[in-house]
Order: sequence, then structure tokens, then C-alpha cells
Amino acid sequence: MKIRTQKYNKDGALLSNVAESIGAALGTIARKANAAQKALTQSSVVHSVGREAKQFVRKGKRSARKSGNALTAKLRRSKLAKAGRRSVRRAASSVKRATRRR
Repeated sequence: MKIRTQKYNKDGALLSNVAESIGAALGTIARKANAAQKALTQSSVVHSVGREAKQFVRKGKRSARKSGNALTAKLRRSKLAKAGRRSVRRAASSVKRATRRR
């Protein structure tokens, strides 16, 4: 009778089974991640929220411009600003007169 010197090895089958199950699990995770990304990027809710955010930013910039322009206009109309401009004009005209005399 012949004596067996090698054991029957089940490790190969076990390893391939584990590898297949890991591959299937990774595929499922990738599929779910892809579906979630598509749901988020292509949904109308996300699109409308992004559009509303842009509109909000535009409104904020517009109101900031308006308030800044109103403030500068108010300063331009103030008595102090008018007096300052008047004195600057007088000084400029006196310089012009002095240069003409020479």
C-alpha cells in the first residue's frame, strides 16, 4: 500500500472564495457610492439650492453697493463737504489768477 506524503490542501479554494466575497462587497459599496453621487448631483433640489445661493449672493452685493452709494451721495451733499470743495476751488482760482498776472 502506498503512503500519502502530501496533505489535501483546501487553502486555495478557501482563498478564492474569500477573494470573491471581498470583491463582491467592494463592488456593492462602489455601486452605492456612485448612486448616491448621482442622486446628489443630478437632483433638482441641489440644483435649485445652488441657484438660490447664487441669487442671495448677488442680492447682498447689490444692496451693499446701493448702501455705499447712498452714503457717499449723502456725504457729497453735506455742508462740510460743500465748504471744503468751495475752499479748494477758491484756492485753485487764486493760483490761476496769480499765474496769469505774471
